[in-house]
Amino acid sequence: MFYFIIIVFVVAGDQVTKALIMQSFSPYESRPIIDGLFNLVYVTNTGAAFSFLADAGPWRHWFFVAVAALAIIAFTAGWWLWARDKALLTIAMALIVGGAIGNLIDRLRFGAVVDFLDVMIRSYHWPAFNVADSCVCVGAGLYIVAAVLIDRSAKKGKI
Repeated sequence: MFYFIIIVFVVAGDQVTKALIMQSFSPYESRPIIDGLFNLVYVTNTGAAFSFLADAGPWRHWFFVAVAALAIIAFTAGWWLWARDKALLTIAMALIVGGAIGNLIDRLRFGAVVDFLDVMIRSYHWPAFNVADSCVCVGAGLYIVAAVLIDRSAKKGKI
């Protein structure tokens, strides 16, 4: 149950923040929040991370829809079969699935993902991202940590 609650919160947080940006900003509008470090901006991305395949043909849209759907199914099946009793893996997998669902909703509704968090450090400007992207990244990091901890426990004979 905890798995699905996390997913609902991630998707809701992602979709609410994107709706607020779309209501409050014009496309490509940017507003500094912390000058030289953080802006809010309204942009869309038809590709994946770092606009990967953004300029590819029309197949790109359905490719990303299919990848997201398969990831959602695979992670949920994996959680159900293997990780239901593992708290850290449950959180990690739910963050990944919630983020995938949030961006999948955008792809199906708008044909692109809405991004609005814009971070820069000195001359380095990170590509804009959103709550769903953040949850996928944090979830992936937690997944790696959990896998390492589980592997160490298994080697010590605790699992």
